[in-house]
Amino acid sequence: MELVFAWITNNYIEVFGAVTGILYVFLEIRQTIWLWPVGIVTSAVYIWVFFTSKFYADMSLQVYYLVISCLGWYWWMKGSTAQRQNGAGMEGKNRRKGNKEKEELPVSRIGLNLSILLLVVFLLLYGPMWFILSHFTDSPVPVWDSFITSLSIIATWMLARKIYEHWYLWIIVNFVSSVLFIVKGLYPTVILYIIYGIMSFAGLRAWHRSLNKKIMVTGT
Repeated sequence: MELVFAWITNNYIEVFGAVTGILYVFLEIRQTIWLWPVGIVTSAVYIWVFFTSKFYADMSLQVYYLVISCLGWYWWMKGSTAQRQNGAGMEGKNRRKGNKEKEELPVSRIGLNLSILLLVVFLLLYGPMWFILSHFTDSPVPVWDSFITSLSIIATWMLARKIYEHWYLWIIVNFVSSVLFIVKGLYPTVILYIIYGIMSFAGLRAWHRSLNKKIMVTGT
């Protein structure tokens, strides 16, 4: 017991980041807007964790998370402009009734054009990032570090826009990350990413129900 307490004391920053990270994914599954301030706190913690572990791409990713969290917070609060325009009459009725559900950004599916565009963006991110990590840093796993970072950038943007398929990207990221962090010895973070992986499947199911509700309500 003393050894466990001593270990937690020596790794309290990483443990705190793991706890807030789990809370973040739980709020993400629930589609609760408070996931964004929690995400800001988690990112700030992991900037330090990844810097001290020499996962430089992942550290840079956390800086990106800080920025996209602010944007996601704004987008989720603003909701869908198109939805408000197409359903102005219904929303007026909802506002009179005190119902704000229609003003929230709805869950959507990704289209073919956007899929191609995001694939191109992924490749443009991955190539230069791999080159920089391989030639200008002491990263022990530049290929996989670049892969995780690039895919996470895409997935987080998709989350900010509430695109359902972002959960598939997180499943891949969480699996690869778990393996890398086991090798690196970041065991609290390994546990975090295993829980992330399990919760990603729960997120797929929960967001799919939201899509079904949207189809039932709008008929689209």
